[in-house]
Amino acid sequence: MKHTEKSALVVFSGGQDSATCLAWALDRFDRVETLGFDYGQRHAVELSCRTEVLQRLRPLFPQWDTKLGPDTLLSLDVFQQLGETALTHDVEISMTATGLPSTFVPGRNLIFLTLAAAQAYRRGIRHIVTGVCETDFSGYPDCRDDTMKALQVAVNLGMQARLVIDTPLMWRTKAETWALARSLGGQDLIELILEHTHTCYQGSRGARHDWGYGCGACPACELRAAGWEQYRENASGGQRA
Repeated sequence: MKHTEKSALVVFSGGQDSATCLAWALDRFDRVETLGFDYGQRHAVELSCRTEVLQRLRPLFPQWDTKLGPDTLLSLDVFQQLGETALTHDVEISMTATGLPSTFVPGRNLIFLTLAAAQAYRRGIRHIVTGVCETDFSGYPDCRDDTMKALQVAVNLGMQARLVIDTPLMWRTKAETWALARSLGGQDLIELILEHTHTCYQGSRGARHDWGYGCGACPACELRAAGWEQYRENASGGQRA
């Protein structure tokens, strides 16, 4: 199948980072599809959030509506079968003896992006967009730039293709990610991300903070909250708004 240069497949979880990446792709490409994964995550509420974001995005941004194509959700219960992590089982979020947090799911992004490459190949899509980052992140090795570059080489060799893995957030802080969202979609996009995306590892949608919903204590909430505070300080010239 001929792969179109102006097409993209966004790995879209329903979180802040992937929602920003979706806007980034819609701003740059003529055709954009989305792909999500149900892997037994304890914060499965993100799956309903991703549907909500996709539905609300179209009327808010009519210039992107005609570009936004089909969404696919794949089931991957294999991660629960492989062993316990704090993202797939009800276990404590902590640092492990390996030096990695217990929320690290070994192989998760490697599998996600390999399947995304297979989907892109079949759909005639050239670019795969993912929200991985090694600036403000939880220390996951499968989010690093070196990993993404190596994986791009591997999937292209294995599929005899010329796919591109785009990582627009790789060198951005969380504050810069908020600023990127603002530059792409203005306050409407900021409000959409605040109200309807989900980041919390605990799956909590009970408390509404300035930065969105979450438990406020897990590493994902802490990163999102700190980024929001820094973004607000930057936006107000160093004075907290």
